Order: sequence, then C-alpha cells, then structure tokens
Amino acid sequence: MRESSPLLAGLRKRIARLAADGGFESRRTEGWLASGHASFDAAIGGGLAIGRCHEFFATDALDATSAAAFASLIALRTPGKAPLIWLRTSDAGKRTGHIYAPGIAELGGDPDRLLLVETADPKMLLACANDAIRCTGSAAVIVESWGKFPLLDLTAGRRLALGARDAGTTLLMLRLNAAPAPSVAETRWSVAAAASHALEANAPGAPAFDLELLRWRGGAAPARWRLDWNHDEQSFREAALSGALLPLPARRAMASHGAAAA
Repeated sequence: MRESSPLLAGLRKRIARLAADGGFESRRTEGWLASGHASFDAAIGGGLAIGRCHEFFATDALDATSAAAFASLIALRTPGKAPLIWLRTSDAGKRTGHIYAPGIAELGGDPDRLLLVETADPKMLLACANDAIRCTGSAAVIVESWGKFPLLDLTAGRRLALGARDAGTTLLMLRLNAAPAPSVAETRWSVAAAASHALEANAPGAPAFDLELLRWRGGAAPARWRLDWNHDEQSFREAALSGALLPLPARRAMASHGAAAA
C-alpha cells in the first residue's frame, strides 16, 4: 500500500526497530485503560475501552491546553513501553504551543515513548491518522485538530474507528476550539481546567481537571468529575480541593480581552 506520508514511513521503521529490540511489552488488544480513579473508571465500565475511539473537547478555547494535557496523561497510562503517536497540524502547534518533553517527565511520564508528527493541513492529518492507527506496535494515537474538521465526517470517523478496533490501538481524538457533533466515538468528553490544591510554600499544585461525560455508547448518563493527577503514582485521583472553575462569562471576557490586546 502506498504511504500517505514519508513521515509515517519513517515512523513505521522506528516502531519496527523498537519491536525488534524488545523495547516494549506486547500491548493488549482488549480491555480498559483505567485512569486510576476508582469511581470514574467504574462509571464507564472499567476505564476507556482499548482499541476504541474517544473524543476530548476543550470546554472553551482557554481550556485547549488542559484538554491536551488530559489526553496525553491518559495515553501515558497505557501499559508497557509501546510508542505513543501524537499527530497534529502545524496550525494546531502554533495555536496551542509545542510539546515540552521535560514537562512530560516532570508529570511522571516517559517522553521517549512519544513520537510527534506534524502535518501541513487537515487532509494530511486524516491520511496520517489512518496510517498511524495501523502501525504495528503502537499503544495509542492522539490526533489533535483545531477548529472545524469537515473532512472528519461520519464515514471518515467510522474508518478510523474500525482501524483502531482491528489493530487494538486506542485512538484519542483531541478536538480543540470545536463544538461536539455526532460521531462514532465510544466516549465523548468535555475537559476544562479546575483549581488545584497548592503545595507547601504556596507552590503550584498538581494538574486538576473538570471532566464531563457527554456521551458513552455503553449507555451511561452524562456525569461530571474533578480529578487531580498524582505524579508519584502516575494516575488520577479524587480532587483534593473542590475549587470552582472560573465562571464562563469571565473566561469569555478574558479571551475577548486577549484578542483585543493582540
């Protein structure tokens, strides 16, 4: 089959080398990717289903970084050392910032597992996503897009979902500055930043997230959680502080002020 991108051809070779060198354990093709938060995982049948497609939407544009952080932390919880592929357009990289490897390490993740591919446009992003989910040896694929993604219609989404299921690859669709729409995703989430609990000497606390389950094909009703990331255990836990989110009108005012200043 013709390669859709020279980058993916090189990526396949790199993953194949890792496999030949015994660089990672065999991945599971079924089961659940647990967050570590007992009630959260129990509510969705044990965690995010492996080999399925899951969508993450930022509650608003100000939450793009939080949504990306949550998706990456979930991906880093995949067992073993299998590579994690992160696909994004160059435009998304400019808008949300570059991925910082020391920051991933500080959160307890292994940045060496992360293979980043930037594409020129959404058309190439979709083509690369279809290739990436079929790369033998990858544990999860994150596909990051910004704004509307007309090419990702129900037909294209079904193709991605079937590819993820057949390969046993967990597909995390990171939809930033976009509104939720009908899709074939197993779960759909809205992610926002939540107040974290300050450490000693008023040092910044662990990342905290406000999550809303918008849809689950298993049938659970919409629900919300507040989760903290535990660096030492590399898992999520109940938020140590109830903490309120910044009210939506204030968040929009901040965004409008930033746009005016630019």
